[in-house]
Amino acid sequence: QVQLVESGGGLVQAGGSLRLSCAASGRTFSSYFMGWFRQAPGKEREFVSTISWNGAITHYVDSVNGRFTISRDNAQKTVYLQMNSLKPEDTAVYYCAAYYTLTRSVPPSTLRSATSYNYWGQGTQVTVSS
Repeated sequence: QVQLVESGGGLVQAGGSLRLSCAASGRTFSSYFMGWFRQAPGKEREFVSTISWNGAITHYVDSVNGRFTISRDNAQKTVYLQMNSLKPEDTAVYYCAAYYTLTRSVPPSTLRSATSYNYWGQGTQVTVSS
């Protein structure tokens, strides 16, 4: 059992920055790949980024690659998403998710799929004005 709580969302102008945080509790945090997904009104949930237990493996959706950076602090059981050069199309509810696995070799397609993740936070709103 894992509980996830997102924070750090808000309203910013295009070109601005935000840092999202996701605090986890309940199980060994280092056993999880952590991911971020987002969902805009009228659109399907979209993969944003994921990170392995030691940070050695990271993936990003093409639209945010180079602008967003994912990181984690296992001692604090927290994962972060630094969001720079924000665009109006980044506007969405952002969700933190956890994927429990002892497998060291996980295909990128699995890490990018929402169905792989076992636990989800309630989401935090990010709004970028033009």
